[in-house]
Amino acid sequence: MATRLYFDNNATTAAAPEVLAAMWPFHAEHYGNPSSLHSLGDESARALSTARAALARLLGAGSPARLVFTSGATEANATALASALATCGTRRRILTTAVEHPAVLEPLAHARERGFEVVVIGVDGEGRVDRERWRSELDERTALASVMAANNETGVIHGVDELVADARRVGALTHVDAVQACGKLPLDCERLGADFVAVSAHKLHGPKGVGALYIRRGVELAPFLRGGPQEDERRGGTENVPAIVGFGRAAMLAREWLAGEGPTRLAALRDRLEATLLGALSEVSIHGRGAPRLANTTNLRVEGVSGEALVMLASDEGLCASTGAACSASRHRPSHVLLAMGLSPAQASSSVRLSLSRYTTEAEVDAAAEVLVRAAQRLRAVANPLPTAP
Repeated sequence: MATRLYFDNNATTAAAPEVLAAMWPFHAEHYGNPSSLHSLGDESARALSTARAALARLLGAGSPARLVFTSGATEANATALASALATCGTRRRILTTAVEHPAVLEPLAHARERGFEVVVIGVDGEGRVDRERWRSELDERTALASVMAANNETGVIHGVDELVADARRVGALTHVDAVQACGKLPLDCERLGADFVAVSAHKLHGPKGVGALYIRRGVELAPFLRGGPQEDERRGGTENVPAIVGFGRAAMLAREWLAGEGPTRLAALRDRLEATLLGALSEVSIHGRGAPRLANTTNLRVEGVSGEALVMLASDEGLCASTGAACSASRHRPSHVLLAMGLSPAQASSSVRLSLSRYTTEAEVDAAAEVLVRAAQRLRAVANPLPTAP
């Protein structure tokens, strides 16, 4: 079988060995319910506190008490959105962007059905939010402004500091989906001033099934899940202690990586991959290349080649990549992110995303480039066969 080359880290990452080691004892030995009063419960409760503090340091949350653990980013986003709209009073306008994740866009579409006005702000050809329109649409009617910190498909980094500041000036609540940014960019939630910030463990080498929501001090939260006193009565249900412990360990590792040369090295690997592909294939476009991007992400189009066919053919040689967001892969639709950037449906359907991790090696980058070049050349040969001799 071909050696596996994993370049789909924006969909999910492998749990770090240190994370798995930290989690196991809370499955096998320290399995107490953290709400219980006995010694096993105390062990679990202390582990939750340690993990919460580690994540608070990574996020610049100020106090660990600002964090609520959830089942993942989808729940964290849903909690933030539902709470904001339940506590917004008479304001009925929502601002968001055309390139948000479905975990934000779909709840907001439901809010529109309930009578809220949802204003969707477009992006330019590089995927950057139209800040002038953003500012012009904000007014005293705005209940909520929701924007992602970095795009999951293109890696384009949005200037959320400015966008959040704009929204706060008109008194709107603010929500930031920081799922792709967390662990890849330095975050400082207190300085940012957003009311809600959602993150997920499995995007930064933590386990699946656990996320967190940062809630700014003084902000009212309407719990999304009720049914118990857990998480300071902000999220009912017994906490997933092993996963939360893993999240805390992943946060510690990410913080160490961000403080070193990790991001610089990762950006160099991403640039090496892009340079190789641009040099070996004609008519290749890198989406969002003119904007600030996450160090690990490249989204590219090979003209005349189906992105889905390219991913599937490359997969036969062990390369794991994607055509866009993992949650949308089964729908076989052109990426709404690329369409918003001005690509035609055919161009969007010719695009693939490769996302590296902090464990990606130079050898893997070179091997992945070779696989993609071979696959693209084969597909082009099938689409444009050489004329037969008379």
